[in-house]
Amino acid sequence: MQGGPTFAAIDFETADYGRDSACALAVVRVQGRRIIERSTHLIRPPRRDFVFSYLHGITWADVAGEPTFRELWPTIARELADVDYLVAHNAGFDRSVLYQCCERARVAPPPQDFHCTVKVAKHLWRLRHASLPHVCDYLGIGLQHHDPSSDALACARILIAALESGRELPPVLGARRAR
Repeated sequence: MQGGPTFAAIDFETADYGRDSACALAVVRVQGRRIIERSTHLIRPPRRDFVFSYLHGITWADVAGEPTFRELWPTIARELADVDYLVAHNAGFDRSVLYQCCERARVAPPPQDFHCTVKVAKHLWRLRHASLPHVCDYLGIGLQHHDPSSDALACARILIAALESGRELPPVLGARRAR
């Protein structure tokens, strides 16, 4: 594609320690290095126990009337359908949440490669500490950490900055299949 790849930056928030406990998902679609679409979804997880409300502020009361991951899947699948790859900051976490939620919902996960902006930041800018807040500070990107919309947007902007840097991206970008 002219101007760069089409990708989706994603960020999950979870209710508890189970990777199947997604309670929020944000998706930021980027085409040709331009953000073209943003969405945020609240998700009713399989359990009412919320361990991480202190981080993201989401409670059972916020999601009790929201769709389950399985009910929301057709919408999510449409948002991810035609992208070249998926990206997340600390992608191992978001990839495992996506796969566990897909497994629980009995749906096939998206087939795209999954890439990590932590690895990109460490490689490209030689950052020893590559947490999302640290990389955002380094690049001057605004962030409300653990707000899924803000986290996914920041991740998209990190990769856009990497693509616009003119420098060679790390081999991890494009090296792994999603499953």
